[in-house]
This record gives sequence, structure tokens and C-alpha cells, in this order.
Amino acid sequence: MNETLEIGAPGIDAGAIVDEIRATVERKRAEGAYADPRVARAEKSNLTNLQNDDDFFDFYMSCLRQAFVVDINDFAIVERRARLGKPLVVLKTLIWKLLKFYTYRLWTQQNQINGLLLSALESAEQKNRQRIKSLETRLAHLESEQH
Repeated sequence: MNETLEIGAPGIDAGAIVDEIRATVERKRAEGAYADPRVARAEKSNLTNLQNDDDFFDFYMSCLRQAFVVDINDFAIVERRARLGKPLVVLKTLIWKLLKFYTYRLWTQQNQINGLLLSALESAEQKNRQRIKSLETRLAHLESEQH
């Protein structure tokens, strides 16, 4: 059963509102407002668009290129509990220093895997684009021979 939910009010043009939202999103995308790895993570569930929109695929690939490296730098350890704040920060810093070697090894391996996967995806995408271009050229040539 496919039910459609419609929301509206007298005097409201929902289609115009949707068109305005789409135009604003497109303008902001062109300005680079969404070129952030966090946007790619937010869009990870929107993979159906990858099959339909070359522009979205290119955008998604750009976000992947920016986000594939896991940050292995030290980070500030902050404790919000005032009462035990300083001792907990010291303890957490000590634990971090003891585990850093193992964590770096894991992160380095993850960065290598991420880089290989990104390269494989880029290679497959480039190969498919070239093949499609070749097939389109061939099809155009065959169509021109028939006329």
C-alpha cells in the first residue's frame, strides 16, 4: 500500500516553496557551502542519489577525498566535572600516552585502507566514464551511418 502524505494550507504554494529551497541549495552548493566532509557523512544514507546524479557523485567524491584520512594528531583532553577534573585529565592523558603507539598503528593502517579504497573507487569511476563516453561516441557514429 503506497500512501501519500500531503501537507498544505490555503494560499500556500508548496511547489514554489520546494523550488525555492532547491534553488537555494544549488546556489549554496555552487558557492562551496556544502564542501565539507561532515556533509558527506550526513549524506552517507543518501546513496540513491549517486545512481542518478553525476554532479552529486562528483561532489561526494570530493568530500571523500577530503575526509578519507583519520586524524592521528593529539587532541585536548577536557573534563567537564569540576570536582575531579584535574586528576581525571591527568589519568586520561597518561592512558592516552600509553595507548598512543597502538592507536597510531591502527590509525595508520586505517588511513592506508581508506586511501586504497578511495583510489579503487576513483579508478573504477574513471574507467566507467571512459567506457560510457566511448559507447556514446560509437552509438552516435552508428546513428549517423543510418541517416
